[in-house]
Amino acid sequence: MVKIVKSILHINLIMRIALGVEYMGTNFHGWQLQKSGIRTVQEVVEKALSKIADHPVRVFCSGRTDAGVHAIEQVIHFETQSDREDDAWIFGGNVNLPHDVNFTWAKRVDDDFHARFNAVARRYNYKIHNSRIRSAIIGHHSLWEPRDLNIDDMNQAAQYLLGKHDFSAFRGSLCQAKSPIKTIEFIHITKNNDEVLLDIKANAFLHHMVRNIVGTLLKIGRGEKSVEWIEVVLASKQRKEAGATAQPQGLYFIKAFY
Repeated sequence: MVKIVKSILHINLIMRIALGVEYMGTNFHGWQLQKSGIRTVQEVVEKALSKIADHPVRVFCSGRTDAGVHAIEQVIHFETQSDREDDAWIFGGNVNLPHDVNFTWAKRVDDDFHARFNAVARRYNYKIHNSRIRSAIIGHHSLWEPRDLNIDDMNQAAQYLLGKHDFSAFRGSLCQAKSPIKTIEFIHITKNNDEVLLDIKANAFLHHMVRNIVGTLLKIGRGEKSVEWIEVVLASKQRKEAGATAQPQGLYFIKAFY
């Protein structure tokens, strides 16, 4: 009986904590842990949280990002038996994080919460510096495109991608998703001075999907392809038919929706 009671108490002490993580991906080899010596966001986040928890911590994220990709609000969760105030996870964690990663919020969540599997949608932004002259300041934060872009044509073409489709034509070769069928809720493309911003939300994304969509829309924006061409690309389900994969530094994981 004593052993049973102790076991129940042990189970009840385990808490699940969720946090918001902001990071600049320039100097990281992506989110996911890799072999020793390769700097990843997951590695530095787990090290910081392990110090606050006083035990090894393994975290799970809402969406893995590639090398060079940034995040405004990546959502993670982990389990711990260490009872800490929310601010302790935030500020204590930030003290132990490098300058290019930051915790923005923390909260205790239900035991069945999962940062990845409970997410019903995700949102990304892609930034393009559309100027004849490159920028030394924002070069790591956006894609440089020196040629004129027709934003109206890009927006018109993007509408062909709305809804539920097989996005194989925009799927990276290393994609591990079980199905290429995803649902895009919206794509908005705006220009403010020299910055072009693509804002996209979908239930889920394939590997390199946003960057491949951007690369395809750029061909239309430059006048190299017609607006209707993107419909042909989508229907082909062939990656070779789409545009080149846009560089990673312009991509931002904005948030996950639950």
